[in-house]
Amino acid sequence: MGAEVAAIIGVVVVLADLAIRIAALIIVPRGRKPTAAMAWLLAIFLIPFVGILFFLLIGSVKLPRKRREKQQELNRLIAERAEHVDLAPDRASWPDWFASLTEQNRVLGALPAAGGNTARLIGDYRGSIDAMADEIDTATRFVHVEFYIVSFDETTKGFFGALERAVQRGITVRVLLDSVASNRAAGHDATYAELDRIGVAWAFMLPVRPLKGQYQRPDLRNHRKLVVVDGLVGFMGSQNLIDRSYNSKKNLERGLQWQELVTRVTGPVVTAIDAVFVSDWYLETDELIGDDERVAAAAVPADESSAALVCQVVPSGPGYDAENNLRLFLTLVNSAQRQVIITSPYFVPDEAMLYAITSACYRGLDVQLFVSEIGDQGSVWHAQRSYYRALLTAGVKIWLYPGPYILHAKHLSIDDDVAVIGSSNMDIRSFSLNSEVSLLVRGASFVADMRAVEQGYRDAGRQLTLEEWEREPASATFLDGVARLTSALQ
Repeated sequence: MGAEVAAIIGVVVVLADLAIRIAALIIVPRGRKPTAAMAWLLAIFLIPFVGILFFLLIGSVKLPRKRREKQQELNRLIAERAEHVDLAPDRASWPDWFASLTEQNRVLGALPAAGGNTARLIGDYRGSIDAMADEIDTATRFVHVEFYIVSFDETTKGFFGALERAVQRGITVRVLLDSVASNRAAGHDATYAELDRIGVAWAFMLPVRPLKGQYQRPDLRNHRKLVVVDGLVGFMGSQNLIDRSYNSKKNLERGLQWQELVTRVTGPVVTAIDAVFVSDWYLETDELIGDDERVAAAAVPADESSAALVCQVVPSGPGYDAENNLRLFLTLVNSAQRQVIITSPYFVPDEAMLYAITSACYRGLDVQLFVSEIGDQGSVWHAQRSYYRALLTAGVKIWLYPGPYILHAKHLSIDDDVAVIGSSNMDIRSFSLNSEVSLLVRGASFVADMRAVEQGYRDAGRQLTLEEWEREPASATFLDGVARLTSALQ
């Protein structure tokens, strides 16, 4: 009798395994890139029951339908308001490719390009936080703060103090912070207590609370970093609101320090930065901030000088139907005529991005990539390294920023007058899984400032050569390949 039961169980297991494999072949490739589909199928075929469990947990790259519908509703409202406002009167002077790029961004992200802006780069970690705090101290109407990680510590104490003074003056202060990332930060309970004590209105972004009906794939996160004061001044970039070590025991033991880049922006485009915050606030709280608390783009003072910048805010993430930031980066690299310079702490490009970058080399362009020499996330660091041979062989100059610093800045510049800065890494996670925000800038003065930043990276670091890479041990490159394969599980 026992043998018969065992035989029946064996048949059931075999049939279940076969059913999983057949179902995977039908379900997994739908709407998924071939590389991601192949990685998932490989996982399911090698470890069928575990693989299917992980696929059910993290296989969807979309936010819940209700949330996507709310984002589409907001996009329609933004598009309607911007339809009859010309924020770029010098559009006729733009290169054709740049005009079509801004149209692509508008169609995908709803926000139009605007002229008459200024932007200043801030590469000093403490200096950027102090600059934000100083601006908050000038607020007369509202302050909007949105960060992937918010932490109350010695480095950010002055920022929190500025928020408190704003509240005491009767200014409306709203704060958004990613639920999972901020909960992982050391001392998070003290941070939330401080926000409550100050009296700001604050909310978690993308909380994972299934018992309250709030659930999506847990690693779909809001990775944006921005501050808006009165709709007149904005800050964007790579930096979170936390100490430079991230207060992590592991980081402190290794002596790791984050190197960032933030931009301070004025002009009509600040209203677009604020529109991203307003959208995220509505998505998390169901409160649609009224016109009485907002500033119309046409009412924001514009820079009339010849150095004025054309800027466009490009939001992206799983709430959108297309990979807005990936399309932005691809168009920029493919449109470059002389030079492409990329800075990304987590560089794990998809096939299209890799081909665009290497093709730029084959077209004779000067292509450079700035990355950290050491990594803070082992799997991502190894996946990134797996691309070095192909890049170096094509002619990409790879610059390694030295430890104990993690080069966390995220920007891309082409030729002499176009650049992007924001929260988006050049990896599959930022392209598909994280909500990101990027600022497209056209202006020679801004790119010249970014070139100076890039030169600082060169002076601090060193260039990786193909000859050096060829000497890498096989054990290390084996791990690189495994990490690259698993990086496609999205």
